[in-house]
Parts: sequence; C-alpha cells; structure tokens
Amino acid sequence: MIESEDVALLRAWRAGDPRAGSALLQRYFDSLYRFFAAKVEDEVDDLIQRTFLALVRHRDAIRDESSFRAYMFSVARREFYHHLRTHQRRRAPLDFGTVSLADLGTSPSGVVARRKDEALLVDALRRLPLDLQIALELHYWEDLSTAELAAALEIPHGTAKSTLRRARAQLRRALEEESSASPELARSLEDLDAWARAVRAGDRGGKRRP
Repeated sequence: MIESEDVALLRAWRAGDPRAGSALLQRYFDSLYRFFAAKVEDEVDDLIQRTFLALVRHRDAIRDESSFRAYMFSVARREFYHHLRTHQRRRAPLDFGTVSLADLGTSPSGVVARRKDEALLVDALRRLPLDLQIALELHYWEDLSTAELAAALEIPHGTAKSTLRRARAQLRRALEEESSASPELARSLEDLDAWARAVRAGDRGGKRRP
C-alpha cells in the first residue's frame, strides 16, 4: 500500500538515507506546493522546506497504521499557522476558526488562479475561516477521506464531518454572492462538489517540480 511505503521512506530518511527523503519530496511536492500556493504569495518554497524538516524532527508522531498524507498535512497546517502568527500585524491572537485570508490581507500565489472559474473559487475560499478553507482544499483537491481530514486537522472524526458540512455551506453562500453575475457559476453551484474538484483537475498541468 502507498501509505506503508511512505512511512517506510520517512523512517529511512529519519535514519539518514537522503534518497528516501528525495523520494518523498518528489512524491508530495506538488500537493504541498498546491496547499501553500493557495494561501501565500512569496513564501511557498520556504514553507515546503520547513514542513519536510519538521517531518524529520518529530520522529515519534506517526504510527505504522497512520496515513502519511494526513500526518504531512497536519505538519504543513501547523507550519502555515506558525508563519501567520510570526508575521501577523495584529496584537490580538489569531483564531483560525474565524479569521480568513481576506481578513489578514494575505494573497495567494498567482499560479493558482489562471482561469475565471478557478479565480472565483480561490476568491471564495479565501473569504472563509482558515480552518474551513483548509478542510475544503484537502477534501476536494487532495481527496482526503473524513478520517484523514480529522487527523490532518487534529480533531475527532465526527467533528471533521460537521466541519466539512459547515465549510460547504459557507462556500456555497460565498459563491452565490457571485452567481448573479455569472450564469455559468450559477449552473456550477447545482453540483458544488463536482465543480470544485473539476476546477482543480483542470489545473493539473500547472504543477511545479522540485
């Protein structure tokens, strides 16, 4: 199974095998690039590097039966939130259950929105609370199951399901605000899940390589 191979590669990398680290980087670079590029403009490569370094540092944080992808995205999420806290200009602590990228004035990398429908989706996502934005991106674009999503968000499985429902509802409301000016978007909202996945699927050729 791919997950057990990933864990074996991680263990080998932690034991000092650089080829195992290179294999993991090649396998998951695109996913991490997509994760960070939807949220920051200039720090994507640095955040990817910090995520992989954290994967090596936290030696006992994953078990054999764990999903490596869920573990990796939990680390990426923590690194991103640390980045925001470090660079925030607000005095009050950040609550990622309520604050959005739009609130923070943070722009995504230009590579993530080259088509009109994708730009609409990216804009709607960045107006959601960050916890909800990340839940939807991992579900739609990385195909994480609700169990994996719970591990990535570090919440109970039942909470992950309710978080996903709440995120879908808020995304639909954000997109409906734009649908009156876009008949195509209005039709897309009839099957939001399929459309959101299709938007990202159409961008598969835009990946960067390490």
